[in-house]
Amino acid sequence: MKKKNSSKSIKMLGERKIIELIQKKLDLMPEMSVSFGDDVSAIELEKGRLAVLKTDMLTNKTDVPKEMSLWQAARKAVVMNISDFAAKGVNPLAMIVSLGLPRTFTIKDVEDIADGLNAGAREYGAYIVGGDTGEASDLIIAVSLFGTAGKKEIMLRKGTKVGDIVAVTGFFGNTAAGLKILLNGLETTSDLRESLISSVFMPKARLIEGLALRASKAVTASIDSSDGLAWSLHEISKINNVGFLINKVPISSEAYRFAETNKLNPMDLAFYGGEEYELVVTIKPGLLKKTINKIEKIGGCLIPIGKVTEDTQILIDINGKKETIESRGWEHFKSEI
Repeated sequence: MKKKNSSKSIKMLGERKIIELIQKKLDLMPEMSVSFGDDVSAIELEKGRLAVLKTDMLTNKTDVPKEMSLWQAARKAVVMNISDFAAKGVNPLAMIVSLGLPRTFTIKDVEDIADGLNAGAREYGAYIVGGDTGEASDLIIAVSLFGTAGKKEIMLRKGTKVGDIVAVTGFFGNTAAGLKILLNGLETTSDLRESLISSVFMPKARLIEGLALRASKAVTASIDSSDGLAWSLHEISKINNVGFLINKVPISSEAYRFAETNKLNPMDLAFYGGEEYELVVTIKPGLLKKTINKIEKIGGCLIPIGKVTEDTQILIDINGKKETIESRGWEHFKSEI
């Protein structure tokens, strides 16, 4: 039997296959509280408490448009991690940060990065308590986040049931449109341009909403949408062996206007863009109205977009016509910047 060709480029695999490859080489920790493949990791402490951990890395080449400031990039590196805690309903307490810095950076550059990191941490009630710094050929900001949660409280990706309602914490498409302006030079009106680019430069994590959703006890599954709404739906579908029928597409009015001007499909902006940092959750039907009211009282929104189905397909129903939502979105090593 021939050996698999282990010398082929990882570009052929993509981020998710690379993760699977690494996981196959790891010894599994006994009785893991949160399985591989969820938004966070966790270690069980005494008395039913979990130490919740998350790490995510921002690199200049793939994550930072050239118009983005170092302050904004550093803040975004924090928000990326906070968003995954939000999806689990976990309050962040502290973080450590590892920086890879090119030697061409100035003192001002380093100060801007530090200010952005601190601003992001304090915005969500956390503190930076340490880290590491080294030389690199490109800017790298790796944030590791820590918090605690009750073992029975944390919202996982697994747990949804047929008949549950799928809902999101906001509208989609702005970030995809903003990136098309920044990376592809597409045009729009000045006011719309400012709004769309701001969604890229100043993303928001839905932490308050995530904590309220956890407290509601209405959520059966939850995921962060940073890789795209379509990816998020497919991830929940795969882990729960269910499908979705989407009957309301949560496209922002700004994304609609941008798509119309540039002759784009607004559905593509909403489903396949990524970096929205909204939460995608499934809700017990009997608690939907109460949960919507709860989220609205804290200044957020929860938008029902469809239901969980027994058929494992993910379909969108527009005016009685059903179409498949593809399993694609942003993926490192495969997606082109």
